Amino acid sequence: MAIELRLFGRTGVQVSNLCLGTMLFGTRTTREESYAIVDRAIDAGINFFDSANVYGRGRSEEVTGEALQRNGKRDRIVLATKFHGGMSDDPNDRGASRRHIVAACEASLKRLNTDYIDLYQIHRPRSDTAIDETLRALDDLVHQGKVRYLGTSTFAAWQFVESLWASEKYGLNRFVCEQQPYNLLDRRVERELIPMARTYGVATIPWSPLAGGLLTGKYRRGEEPPEGTRFATPNRVQSRRFNERVFDIVDGLEPIARAHDATVSQIALAWVVAQPGVTSPIVGPRTMEQLEDNLAASDVELTDEDRQAIDRLLPPGTNVAPYYEADFGPHRFRV
Repeated sequence: MAIELRLFGRTGVQVSNLCLGTMLFGTRTTREESYAIVDRAIDAGINFFDSANVYGRGRSEEVTGEALQRNGKRDRIVLATKFHGGMSDDPNDRGASRRHIVAACEASLKRLNTDYIDLYQIHRPRSDTAIDETLRALDDLVHQGKVRYLGTSTFAAWQFVESLWASEKYGLNRFVCEQQPYNLLDRRVERELIPMARTYGVATIPWSPLAGGLLTGKYRRGEEPPEGTRFATPNRVQSRRFNERVFDIVDGLEPIARAHDATVSQIALAWVVAQPGVTSPIVGPRTMEQLEDNLAASDVELTDEDRQAIDRLLPPGTNVAPYYEADFGPHRFRV
């Protein structure tokens, strides 16, 4: 099984079943390394790239835009980016207001060196901003030709459905996709988010399918995390994810990996790719070696026995590490 194309929700657009995440471009991955990763990904059949304005405070977008200009393949790529996070100490230089969305889009277009963004996504929900305020601003960007499609990231199922209701009521372009945390340490989106997406024809773009590297096998029980890795000096959120049950999952994946002559990370990624309702998981390689490992996951075909063994390790809808704990605020503004 090589990289394949899948329909992007109801849009009719076809995207590769792996999405190249560019979060590390221009920071942990040098410009030249980033250019090489982009070229290799395209050659392998990946036509879907994802960034965000807050990644490296714009550096990810800049390097991604440079890479696509260098190889002349911008028009072949479904290019996605996101807004919401703070880009300065200005309290209005963040969020989901019309004021911020318009300014953020113009800045992203400039950094990406492109006339249009294929997919523009709100990076997190906002409890202090009415959803119709956000949708009206995004709808204007679509009508202006600056944005082709709209999406969300880490919305609860009810929040996404609320947005669909608002779009229908006011005749606005709707969100067509959702980015959600989904991996073999956290399957909670199977409870409501994935069924909602399948019901309403919403594309899904799981982020962190390797759980920030915890599912790569490089972290071992009883050993200090390798120097230079994110869990060597974890922040508060990462510390909550790093627990003994993580090693139970990794240990359980190792015999499956050996049976397929694959790595643990390839098994974990192949599992997400093959899950019902999944469109295109986001991989975020720091090095070419990591990209090659990700690409090889496309050659792994899990059996029914493999999936049953994985379900015994982590039953559907459960989690062993709080990969994302949403704080949606005490209320949502109603439209």
